Amino acid sequence: MIPPAPAPSPDDAFALVCASAKILYVNGQTTERTIHNAERLARALGLGVTVFPTWGELVVRMEGTQASGTTRVEAIAAAPAGVDMNKVTLTLGVIDRVCAGRQDVTSARAALDAIARLPPVSTPRFVALAAAGAAALSVIFGAGDLTTLALIAFSAGAGAALRRGLARIAKNFLAQPLCAALLAGLIAAAASHLVPGANLYLVALCPCMVLVPGPHLLNGALDLAHMRIGLGGARFGFAGLVILLISVGLIAGLAVGVAGLPAPGPAAPVPLAYDVIAAGIAVSAFGTFFSMPWRTLPIPIAIGMTAHASRWLAIADGASLATGALVACLMAATLVTPIANRLHLPFAAFAFASVVSLIPGVFLFRMAAGMVALLDAGPTAAPALLLPPILDGTTAVAILLAMAFGLILPKMLLERLFPKWTGMAADHT
Repeated sequence: MIPPAPAPSPDDAFALVCASAKILYVNGQTTERTIHNAERLARALGLGVTVFPTWGELVVRMEGTQASGTTRVEAIAAAPAGVDMNKVTLTLGVIDRVCAGRQDVTSARAALDAIARLPPVSTPRFVALAAAGAAALSVIFGAGDLTTLALIAFSAGAGAALRRGLARIAKNFLAQPLCAALLAGLIAAAASHLVPGANLYLVALCPCMVLVPGPHLLNGALDLAHMRIGLGGARFGFAGLVILLISVGLIAGLAVGVAGLPAPGPAAPVPLAYDVIAAGIAVSAFGTFFSMPWRTLPIPIAIGMTAHASRWLAIADGASLATGALVACLMAATLVTPIANRLHLPFAAFAFASVVSLIPGVFLFRMAAGMVALLDAGPTAAPALLLPPILDGTTAVAILLAMAFGLILPKMLLERLFPKWTGMAADHT
């Protein structure tokens, strides 16, 4: 008869809880589910644990056990600046196995150490999908000629390669979007002199749209909805800083190339079929950015195409851009919530990948360019220069608010009313 495995020591069990919480937190899992899963694992190991997340630090408090009677607090350096769906999925799988008694603490800790060392998706896939995603977004915004699509794909692909190169030599994440946007501005400026027939407005903006940190905006909104004001504000501050750096890089690149942001041309109507297919390609690109495994990628693609079709139909029926985004996000969140929870995928990254084509990056970058033009004009600037950035900023805020409400409300309602259906019941066992 094989003797039962000895019970893990409280220190080993606590170390496992801390390691799992850190991987979830720094790789894009929502704060709520990071806490739930860490506490669920602790209960399965006979511990009482409370998790206090802040930006840059994860504090885990273990209540005194019957054996020791002492309380232990661990402060873990952890900035939630990354998004890696594969690591989140694998970590939640380890937690499930430990909670079910199918994996011991020692092997689980070794598995978590291996998960933490996993690399992101391959550089060729990252570069190719960045190029395809930016080109797909340009189709949604009315690009129709091959020259424009080729320039956008080249710019976005080159920016993705630059980002991967910087990731190997610089630990500061902020350098990546700044330099990629600078390169996009330089390429757009060069195209303005060498390829005047292309849609230079989209050549400048679409490669920058694939840099927008959507999951951080969505996770920040979720934290605010759960009254984690400090953490939600920090997430919004980080996302806002990234968007600011993208804008600075784009405008600087255009200025170095002696060019400005071109005025948008008349928007050509996009047929529904083109719009939906392009949305699916954009979803696949952002799924790649977030290291989503190939086997699960078709799910957000299908959800994104369905959501974008609903947006297209709403706008064709006379709805505003914000209303169309709200309709699409309500549909996407209703589908994403149970699927993401049951497949162990972080909601924010999964949901954002499904509705990425709705992000109002174009309006944000246009607003930044309009403010620079206003600054250049000085005190004698015509009042008419003030109106475009105000309109662009207002439109962007309206769309972002519509997306936040559309994605958050179904998630919170479904998880509260149908915890078993959405996969949340297991977190409270």
